[in-house]
Amino acid sequence: MHSARDYLALKPADLGSTCYLYSTFGRCPRGLACRFGSSHITEEGHNKVDPELFDPDRPASSTNVLSKEVQLALRKYKYDFSKSEKVCKGEKRQGPVADEDQVKLKAEEKPKIEWRDKLYLSPLTTLGNLPFRRVCRRFGADVTCGEMAVASSILQGQPQEWALVRRHESETLFGAQICGNNPLILAKCAQVLQEQTDIHFVDINTGCPIDLIYQQGSGSALMRRPNVLEQMVTAMTQVSDLPVTVKTRTGVYSDKKTAHTLIPRLRTSGASLITLHGRSREQRYTKMADWAYIDECAKAAHPVPLFGNGDILSYEDYKEKREMCPNVAGVMIGRGALMKPWIFTEIKEQRQWDISSSERLEILKQYVNFGLEHWGSDDKGVETCRRFLLEWLSFLYRYVPLGLLERPPQAINERPPPFRGRDDLETLMASPRSADWVAISELLLGPVPQHFHFLPKHKANAY
Repeated sequence: MHSARDYLALKPADLGSTCYLYSTFGRCPRGLACRFGSSHITEEGHNKVDPELFDPDRPASSTNVLSKEVQLALRKYKYDFSKSEKVCKGEKRQGPVADEDQVKLKAEEKPKIEWRDKLYLSPLTTLGNLPFRRVCRRFGADVTCGEMAVASSILQGQPQEWALVRRHESETLFGAQICGNNPLILAKCAQVLQEQTDIHFVDINTGCPIDLIYQQGSGSALMRRPNVLEQMVTAMTQVSDLPVTVKTRTGVYSDKKTAHTLIPRLRTSGASLITLHGRSREQRYTKMADWAYIDECAKAAHPVPLFGNGDILSYEDYKEKREMCPNVAGVMIGRGALMKPWIFTEIKEQRQWDISSSERLEILKQYVNFGLEHWGSDDKGVETCRRFLLEWLSFLYRYVPLGLLERPPQAINERPPPFRGRDDLETLMASPRSADWVAISELLLGPVPQHFHFLPKHKANAY
């Protein structure tokens, strides 16, 4: 179809009358395909530009986009990984020595991050996308990290994997989390990330409980392969100047904690930070996190800082964990941030926030706007945004308003009985029915396509 008029005549009705991208930046990059296009598409089919808002020289708000040249070099195995290969093969040179081989940065000379007392938003598969991280940054999260990326897929130049390391300009301390089962692959991945992206640290995921990852020898399987993990950290610190961090669990099995034996090896191999989830792989998210064991491991990690992770849903939880664990340098928050992203504000302001349903709806509107900016305002972008919004709502509904609690604060592992909110919107937001989550998405993104059905990707055993 070559006629803009004909296309507009066949185009479905707009989902809304205002395009966030046009009203914010003065131009919508989706043009005629925008599902909110009535505000910037003329009857003749022209995409309007607001000269007062549009700045053609404005830099992109997100970085770490994979260039075609680098993608082609990776796919054709022409990217220069000689640096990583030398490190992993332990190559010994003869003859003249070049400066880069002779003058290496000592560990104390490499860039360092002051981790202590920072609030770290956990890397969250599926849910820890860029729009969600932006929301948490606005509420006070200090450290953010991309969703787990598979190192071998990064090295293959796969766009969907490189999308996981995209960083927004508001993320002032941002890292990329990778997983793999081979020191050479992770060293190469650390090298290409340092050379081609703008990030502050690289995190190795040794706590992922997913069966597929575990069976490949990655994720939490690395807790059973301490020699390989030690080689990974050593190789990555030698190849890259970026700080290397490690996220792990207490062990593979519930009755056998092994993290305390692994942590001294991570300390000596050059890890900049260790984050410890106080549960085993076998537990996943059931039962309470073992913070006494986290403190024991933090003592073993000294002087490397160790962050604890697990069961923090309020300022009171944060204060209790910090007081009972004097050796812990900070906390990482995952499910707590999914259920109430304003937890970072509560912790920093040392208060409880009885947030209203209208304020929570504004947070969702903010997320949707960030999502349309990130994924686009065309059909594909809108439905991608809707899907991730619904995934987030499958956690958000678990929040119980502070004003309804008999004994505040809410505990993360306690499932409340059905309750009625203080207004209809609050009641709707507390519904465990996916049909009601879809209804909330329609308030923000318009009606869903015909025969639309949503099934949450994350159906955890724990509440």
